[in-house]
Amino acid sequence: MITRRAAAQLFASTAAAAALGAGPAVAADTKIVVIGVDLPLTGADAQGATRILHGAQLAFDQANDANAVPGVKFKLDVFDNATATAGQYDPAQAATNARRMVADPRLVAAIGPQMSGDGKAQAPILSEGDLATITPASTNPDITNPKFAAEFMPAGKAIYFRTVTTDAYQGPEMTMFMAKKLGVKSVYILDDSGAYGVGLADAFEGQAKKIGMKVMGRDRLDPKNADYTTTLTKIKSLNPQARYYGGVDQAGVKLVKQSYQIIPKMIKGGGDGMVAPEILTAAGFPAAEGWYATIAAPHLVGDPKAQGVIRAYTAKFGIGPDDYALTAYDAGLIIIGAVKTLIAEKKPITKATMRDAIAASKTPTLQGMVSFDKYGDMTSHVVSVYQIREDKSKPLDDMIAQYHYLGPAPQV
Repeated sequence: MITRRAAAQLFASTAAAAALGAGPAVAADTKIVVIGVDLPLTGADAQGATRILHGAQLAFDQANDANAVPGVKFKLDVFDNATATAGQYDPAQAATNARRMVADPRLVAAIGPQMSGDGKAQAPILSEGDLATITPASTNPDITNPKFAAEFMPAGKAIYFRTVTTDAYQGPEMTMFMAKKLGVKSVYILDDSGAYGVGLADAFEGQAKKIGMKVMGRDRLDPKNADYTTTLTKIKSLNPQARYYGGVDQAGVKLVKQSYQIIPKMIKGGGDGMVAPEILTAAGFPAAEGWYATIAAPHLVGDPKAQGVIRAYTAKFGIGPDDYALTAYDAGLIIIGAVKTLIAEKKPITKATMRDAIAASKTPTLQGMVSFDKYGDMTSHVVSVYQIREDKSKPLDDMIAQYHYLGPAPQV
């Protein structure tokens, strides 16, 4: 049975996709450049994914309105990679979407996915199809690790680019924040069994052991389970100073609520999977109060250089962006820049030429000049730390108001 909330999300994402699919009215001699966007637009991740979609949409709408690339108009083809069976993102659906994007001769680049599990499913397909994607939020390092190139880059060239850093930095740098800024000497670790959550928790745990932080245990949560009280009661009995969670909000919302009931005073932190409007709206306050979380990028929503884009975003969509909405905007800028480069060099705009242009690009973005190493990772590795503190004067889902920026994490 589809719940009222799920039905509303499905309607909203379908309407957004339909609006994007219609494309701008253009002259007969205008070239239409089609960009895929693949995100979990229904289910548990829908609110955050929709903000990311809006960030990408804004970049291309502004380019179209300003005639930023003369003779070219951009059109987005939007794919939902969530399923009712999973209740959230679904790697099998992401793989299906990747095959559809590769098979479409009009589609020359993509933005997404949001989740690393989807990224692992898509990367081999995109590699074989020579289709570059830029993820504004997927942080599992395996996908761009040369050790796993045969699995995720079988055709030999980088196709999975990022406008965020990876969990090889996000996990360890949160460990260092907890140790240096909060004085944490003992921790219990949880993950949600997904590729992102497990990888992030592994990275946090590895750094904890490296610096002598005592890891008092680790458990894996089933995102579909309703009750985590047995695990939380065990953690309470062991009495670590802190608890760290690697995962996204399907399990995270329940974890926030139940942690408040069982271990309300324990230091609690997580990765960027816990920077989501669902944590604020579905878990709510006072349960979410005090949680620490990281973003695998600079603090863009607080950057004076980003305020014009933030105002335009809020005016257009009626909600404020979060940091990953802005890294999606940056992904759009990189793709627009790649198209400009190809036109200037009088090259055709194809999947292969776009991949090469993105790989070689150096693009001014909201987070500064973005360039990539030969595997597709950003050359910048900034991780930002936040704490949830309720601002009752602002809407509950106001990400800028409710997530308070504490500064960059100590680098490893």
